[in-house]
Parts: sequence; C-alpha cells; structure tokens
Amino acid sequence: MASDRRGLQPRKQPRQVRSELTRQRILDAAARVFAEYGYAAGTTNRIAERARVSIGSLYQYYPNKDAVLVELLTRHLEAGMAAVPLDEDAQLPESIEGIMRFYVRSAIENHREDPKLLRVMIEQGPRAPELLERIADSERKRITYARGLLGNHPDVRVADVDIAARLVAATVEMVVHRVVAGPGHVDVERFEDELVTMLTRYLTGGPSVAVPEN
Repeated sequence: MASDRRGLQPRKQPRQVRSELTRQRILDAAARVFAEYGYAAGTTNRIAERARVSIGSLYQYYPNKDAVLVELLTRHLEAGMAAVPLDEDAQLPESIEGIMRFYVRSAIENHREDPKLLRVMIEQGPRAPELLERIADSERKRITYARGLLGNHPDVRVADVDIAARLVAATVEMVVHRVVAGPGHVDVERFEDELVTMLTRYLTGGPSVAVPEN
C-alpha cells in the first residue's frame, strides 16, 4: 500500500454544492465497487463508471483509489465517534448493563450497513500516518471517558479501573469489527446480548458461567 501522505489526501476540497455532490457520488460508488469487487479489482475506472463521471473528474478529487478508501475509512470513524457521546453531560442509562448495551449497540449500528465494505476497509485499507493518528486519538478519547465513567460508578468491581477502561474500549471496537465484518450470517440481537453480558459480568463481578464437565 502506498504510504505517501500527499498521495492519500483528496486533491480538491469542494466549495460548491455541485462539487460536494460529485464527491459524494464518487464515495458512494467506491463503497459499492469495493464491496462488490474487493480492493484489488476495485479500480478507479470502475469507480468512475459507477459514479457516472469521467476518470479525469475522479482524479480532480482523488489522486488514486488509496485516497478514496482513506476518505471512506475517515468518514466511518467520524460516524462512530458521533454516535457515542464522550462528554460529561451525555445522558446515559444508570446501570452498567444499560451503559454497555448503549455502547455495544452504537458500535454494531455503525458497522452493519455493509459488512463486505467494512471487511475491505479493515483488511486492505491503506495505513496512512494521518489516519492511524486519527484512530489512535479516537481510542484515547474512548479510554479516557470510560476510565472516568467506570471509576465513578458504584457497581463497578474491578481491581484496576485503568486496565478495565482499556479492555472495554478495545473489546467493543475489535470484537464488533471482527464479528460483524466476518464471514457468515450473524444474529445481531443475540450477539449484542452476549457481548453486553460478558462486559457487564466482568465489570460488576457477576457470576461466571459454569463450564460443563466432560
């Protein structure tokens, strides 16, 4: 994958409604093409054809398909951050189970629209430095907020709140990524219930599930 930062930046920042609509058409077309053909076969020619623009017009906005995918990844990340409040005034459920359900459900909703595209973004997305920094910054914010939330909640029974905050943030993000984007059908409601139960039991010291003897 190309790692030149200049080659992963959009070339043209739309200033008019028409230009913004054209860029959105390119991104929508790219999402469909990547999901249908995969990243290697998802060429800029196919994206331009699906978007009903000339290849020259596409290159006015993006220098290559790496830049297009970085834009899709960035928007996916921003949507995930917007769906989960990270400020102290956010209205969340009072119980730990309710809080975990809110975060798990928000993560699932942000990942279930197009699992094939999500798989392409996870497995084949360019590792641009600016994108990696954005992801790291998002993770830091989630951990910091989770640390304050868990540290002040009377039902939390973990030995180390800092480690717990890191585990919760990483578990929700990575497990939802892998399960929702993984192969095969997933019962989303059952998956949500199981993940919420796992996190709640860990945080509150609830009873563990007995493993049957052979």
